[in-house]
Amino acid sequence: MSRAPINALRSAAALSSRNISPFHPTRRASTLTKQNKLPASYYRGGTSRAIIFKQQDLPPDRTTWSPIFRGAIGSPDPNGRQLDGLGGGLSSLSKVCVVGPSSHAGADVDYTFAALGIKDDDVDFSSNCGNMTSAIGPFAIDSGLVQPPLGGAGEVTIRIHNTNTGKIIHSTFPVTEGEAAAYGDFAIDGVSGTAAKIELAFINPAGSKTGKLLPTGNVVDNFDGVDATCIDAGNPCVFIQAKDMGVDGTILPDDIDAHPTLLKRLDSIRRQASVAMELSKDPASTPGSIPKIAMVSPPTSHTLLSGETIQDGEVDLVIRALSVGQPHRAVPITVAMATAAAANLEGSTVWRNVERERVDADGITLGHSSGKILVGATFDEEGGLRMLLSLGRRGGLWRGLFTGNE
Repeated sequence: MSRAPINALRSAAALSSRNISPFHPTRRASTLTKQNKLPASYYRGGTSRAIIFKQQDLPPDRTTWSPIFRGAIGSPDPNGRQLDGLGGGLSSLSKVCVVGPSSHAGADVDYTFAALGIKDDDVDFSSNCGNMTSAIGPFAIDSGLVQPPLGGAGEVTIRIHNTNTGKIIHSTFPVTEGEAAAYGDFAIDGVSGTAAKIELAFINPAGSKTGKLLPTGNVVDNFDGVDATCIDAGNPCVFIQAKDMGVDGTILPDDIDAHPTLLKRLDSIRRQASVAMELSKDPASTPGSIPKIAMVSPPTSHTLLSGETIQDGEVDLVIRALSVGQPHRAVPITVAMATAAAANLEGSTVWRNVERERVDADGITLGHSSGKILVGATFDEEGGLRMLLSLGRRGGLWRGLFTGNE
């Protein structure tokens, strides 16, 4: 991981952008002022990237965080490119994490996630990001929030308290020379190359925002004449069948974007489900990041974004998910978790499409636009749900891209 002072990254790094100051969140173009600086790191977690701040480096007043985050990411940008920040014009790249000492007796660190709008000024704290969760443990070690194992090497488990959902996640990974190991031979679909492996265990993720696995009390609801399963595991999610939307379940993200009516119909269903799940009072007040919505379909051979072909016998289910209104190019980790839970609910929209004889005995294998992911779900003696994630073939689970100091 490269390390460079933030003030040396003037044009490329939004951490020294003109909008980062909490005292001057907006400035006229004619205002001449120097840049403001904050220590920060930039990590990839799974198929997402985010700026990570230490909580101690941010103002105590959390109402001042949003303009700082917008300045760092480069939002809002009417052109959708976020060139004045570290965002990348995609929902999976427009994210901020804050990590600090834990306020929870059963955790080592607190982790707060924010999803930022690209063309608007929305800063949404309503959900967790499963992909970025994989970077929090390594950041905790690398930043000194948690001490490495004796001797500076070995396997560690960091207990993470996600403040957005109140849930606990255990992150297990190797440490070498006092830092989280960045390089290794583990790989996931959707990311090129390999890196060190991280195992995430989500402890009792059901009811992350609603307190219930089935927030509406039903296995199947109906919105706009379309059957939907509303479930809350990791994040609240809505699952519908691709065939009910009149599209092929193997449709790729660019084709979803180009479809004349699909995104509008999906958003209408998502907003109605939000009201039914009591996440919002009315469709207009539905948060941007939850509930997530995804289309599912039975396994079938199809072409991936890479141009490779995935065979129907390699997966148990095909899924196409949206995140903050955009088609996801893989699948959000929390959506994968909710899918695994819904697959075991007889009659659900997911259960109707999943193969009864699983490809892998350890869980359900989901086929997404970039490949596949295996998610295992187990129940403890008290009936608590535990999710374990194992991710596919290419691209390591996390990597620190740079750390900047004031």
